[in-house]
Amino acid sequence: MLFGALISPTDPITVLGILKKAGVPKKTESVIVGESLFNDGIGVVIFIALLETLKVGEFSFSHFGILFIQEAIGGIILGLIYGYALHYLLKKVDHYETEVLLTLAFVMGGYYFANYFHISGALAMVVMGLMVGNYKTRISMSDQTAEYVNKFWELLDVVLNALLFIIIAFVLMIVDFEMSYVILGIISLIIILITRAFLVYFPLNTFPIFFNLIRKDARIISWGGLRGGLSLALVLSLPTSSEKEILLVATYITVLFSILVQGLTIGKVAESVKESSE
Repeated sequence: MLFGALISPTDPITVLGILKKAGVPKKTESVIVGESLFNDGIGVVIFIALLETLKVGEFSFSHFGILFIQEAIGGIILGLIYGYALHYLLKKVDHYETEVLLTLAFVMGGYYFANYFHISGALAMVVMGLMVGNYKTRISMSDQTAEYVNKFWELLDVVLNALLFIIIAFVLMIVDFEMSYVILGIISLIIILITRAFLVYFPLNTFPIFFNLIRKDARIISWGGLRGGLSLALVLSLPTSSEKEILLVATYITVLFSILVQGLTIGKVAESVKESSE
């Protein structure tokens, strides 16, 4: 269950750049981004709730439910408060350097404050980002400020992901690599790919009236579910144990496959879908 929670968040940043070059419809991009925003917050909340529940010594649905509600509802409420406060300050300040620093201060301070009160910092930051990035942005940020804020956080995302992969490389050097771990990792990867394809195609075929998508769009969404830095960060946060080593290897295999195989081929998949549509 922990592995399912930590592997559920997707990383659409790289995929979106490739899809835009391939001319993929905007609605497909929106689905991939929306999935990531939802999965990032909820995946972290479930992961934390499961981990805290297991620390008690036995799994309890009531304890898990209380933790989930506390983390999720609290994160959403706190994110809305943060978002409005940051929106107000950005509206009052017209200096892009100060505004970039304000976003950084809110993320760092807000995340710490959320964790202190045992509320999901990840979900709070997602809600805050959604609110600041979509709620009356023309009033709160000038075009210059919006450009600098977006570029700053895109660069920071790339740098932190690179550092995360360096850390995971050092960790893997001291992991006792057993063939059984690798086999379990490969099996996990196969299950993830099959499950994702099923969860994309099954609802689309069963309830087509609810989805403004076609099967060709589903092919891109199914193959575009890359896993990235958040999954690695979550697995590294687990307490030291033999189970952690198994999950670490399985997660790394999944993320590595996502980046090297899915990431390098998603462009060709999108182009083939576009050509078949034409």
